[in-house]
Amino acid sequence: MSTASILIIDDERDIRAALRGIFEDEGWQVSEAGNGTEGLAMALDGDFDLIFLDIWMPGLDGMGVLVSMREKGVDSPVIMISGHGNIETAVTALKNGAFDFIEKPLSLDDTLVAAGKALELSRLKRENRELRSRIRPEGVPVIIGSSPGIVRLRQLIEQVAPTEAWVLITGENGTGKEVAARAIHAASRRAAREMVCVNCAAIPEELIESELFGHEKGAFTGADKARKGKFELADKGTLFLDEIADMSLKTQAKILRILQEQKFERVGGTKSFRVDVRVIAATNKDLVREMTEGRFRQDLYYRLNVFPVTVPALRERAEDIPEMIGHFSRLMIEEQSLQPVRLDREVLDALTRYAWPGNVRELRNFVERIYILYQGRDVDITMLPPEYRAAAARDALAEVPDGVTDFKEARARFEEAFLRRGLARADGNIARLAEAIGLERTYLYRKLKTYGIGIDEGRQRDGLGRQ
Repeated sequence: MSTASILIIDDERDIRAALRGIFEDEGWQVSEAGNGTEGLAMALDGDFDLIFLDIWMPGLDGMGVLVSMREKGVDSPVIMISGHGNIETAVTALKNGAFDFIEKPLSLDDTLVAAGKALELSRLKRENRELRSRIRPEGVPVIIGSSPGIVRLRQLIEQVAPTEAWVLITGENGTGKEVAARAIHAASRRAAREMVCVNCAAIPEELIESELFGHEKGAFTGADKARKGKFELADKGTLFLDEIADMSLKTQAKILRILQEQKFERVGGTKSFRVDVRVIAATNKDLVREMTEGRFRQDLYYRLNVFPVTVPALRERAEDIPEMIGHFSRLMIEEQSLQPVRLDREVLDALTRYAWPGNVRELRNFVERIYILYQGRDVDITMLPPEYRAAAARDALAEVPDGVTDFKEARARFEEAFLRRGLARADGNIARLAEAIGLERTYLYRKLKTYGIGIDEGRQRDGLGRQ
């Protein structure tokens, strides 16, 4: 990126001066902030291509700035810098939405390499936003995320959308297959016409032909007038066949003939209708297995699978979760006039570890539920539904060594790891820890004493690697 705007947030003047010199030598514009509060305000007000953010600062530290920026919709790449770095700190920063993590003293080469990669990502984001602003009609969903899988998905959509190629979208339930289909249609030459959607799984077998091809008056009981089908309505536009594998083999055969000829008759009619339709199909099933087991026609598969696109499951792109929570939060605030909800770091960690079997649909429902229950409040781990809290507990359980076979020893190992992590996250505050894990304070004191866990440990090291 020949011209770029960079914000440096660091309480050390010498570090800011050194970075400014490096970046200005590259022809980049540099802004500075000497503390977290000032830096957060500048990030929210500005439009920076890259932010360098120190972790250890007095007052509002870098991790707090990062979380606040992501919650408030700032999606600029952030490179965290620290003179006291360790693996846990780096992992936490990346989970919270950082692009990269580098240690002090800063290496000129490492800094420029990291900055170059981050600015390339920023350039791609800007191009995507500009493209969407030109081609996306108001109300079309946006594909949220910056993970490699989502970046690749957007690249595939940009490649195939301007063509007339048919597309087969695969992915689990709730991943956003229809969102991907709408993005393809919106960026195509057919965008001015309608994208007609058909949920093949929701239409009864006896009605699917009428739904797809239309019917003439008197074709069956209740057909008191002629009706256009989805193919006819999609003429010159796009037909989206969702859950394509849920059609019977008989209907698949008819669909195949129409797809090949772009010609059909309404149910109960003899007149042929010719259409010009681009087809996008989607399924949550393994079509290769469906073909092997005789439930899906091989010829239909090869007709539809001109350009395959896979939408990744949410658990495969967990780094996108904070950004997506921010997006759905903005929708709740803007569309329902609700007060902002603030999720603490432990909550974001738990949500990032959760498997999300319902994918993006489940995440959106979760955000809506949290806003209904806790609008205008700070949400900690104790306020989450049990299934989301369980992710944090499983993480602690994973620390029990494989070689431990005695149940009592395994439980003791788990309890010790769980309490040490909990005390660190509570910053050594026994009352806060007791409330978070649901134990009486006196019982908790005894447990800590049993495992030789000192309160000062939690104050010295706060779970983010900070000493």
